[in-house]
Amino acid sequence: MRRITLLLQLLKRSVKGASTTGYSSGFRGIYIYSGYDVQTLSVCQPCDKNSEPQVKDEMMDEVMKHCLDDRRWRIRDLQMQTGRTDVNSVTNWNAPLVWEGTFDPVVIDAIYKKMDPRIAVVVFAIGKYTRFVKGFLESGEKHFFVDFRVTYYIFTDNEKDMPKIELGKKRKISLVTVPSANRWQDIVLGRMKWATVTIDKQIRNEADYLFMMDIDSVFHNRFGAESLSQLSAVLHRGYYKVTRDMFPYERRPKSKAYIPADEGDYYYTAAVWGGYLEDMYKLVKYCYMQSEEDAKNNIEAVWQEESHLNRYLLYNKPTKVLSSEYLWSDFDPLPGDIKVVRISQLVKNYAEVRPNGGQ
Repeated sequence: MRRITLLLQLLKRSVKGASTTGYSSGFRGIYIYSGYDVQTLSVCQPCDKNSEPQVKDEMMDEVMKHCLDDRRWRIRDLQMQTGRTDVNSVTNWNAPLVWEGTFDPVVIDAIYKKMDPRIAVVVFAIGKYTRFVKGFLESGEKHFFVDFRVTYYIFTDNEKDMPKIELGKKRKISLVTVPSANRWQDIVLGRMKWATVTIDKQIRNEADYLFMMDIDSVFHNRFGAESLSQLSAVLHRGYYKVTRDMFPYERRPKSKAYIPADEGDYYYTAAVWGGYLEDMYKLVKYCYMQSEEDAKNNIEAVWQEESHLNRYLLYNKPTKVLSSEYLWSDFDPLPGDIKVVRISQLVKNYAEVRPNGGQ
């Protein structure tokens, strides 16, 4: 297993090296980060014209306009990351696999706060699911991208039941009215349709990153900038320790979500996923269009949009994988490798809260 995959030498003078993958500018020394590759990092060795090595990250020119004061960071100010030996911290396609203990929250927040990204969160509160809005928002204000710009886009069929929640600075709520549904499966499939339409008409002008989340969840610990990438997917808590023959992929060839029995990397949950706005738009629209094609053929994928999501991510690998810390469940015991639960799905009576009795 590769334990340390990012090594950045920060130079004596102001460094050319802040990056979305987790290393910081403005301090002198070596910052070692577990689980990240260096495909965008280049080092120019000393020569006659240049007496010192130069570090260049082609992705981060914008960040370097906002370098921290050289006097503010010192090597002693940062806790070096030693990584984890009990879990994989990188996928077989060299994407980071994020666990507690594989990132420095102080460093990564300092980097992203200089970029000041706009974070969008799309959730659906249809029917009786409006009861979960208060807990989701109140806990999100304590733990989700604290001190970042965040907009909660709440899709609902009942605006009058929306609670009044006091939000922090630079954070707001945008309500989107959608029709009711008679089956919970239709609500799930409808999420992709209405999210596609709203991203296209509104959200793409108001956000840089977008997360799709389930409203019947509560945040318990930090969920921050370490989760950001072009496309981030979360390991389903029920399948991250089993072999792929046990993954609940769609196995019927008639469905657009079909995955052959001898293929598969991980099984991802559709309750939390995120990424760059345009990449998320492409993925959300894909799930919507594939579901529509299935409907024309009188078939519904076994786990609705989650099945289509998993097929897409099999052939379009996520650039970051988040461990099951990023979506656990209140009714599941914690194994030893889950050191912290960041967000968890609530225990509920599906027969009572779902429109067709959970069937």
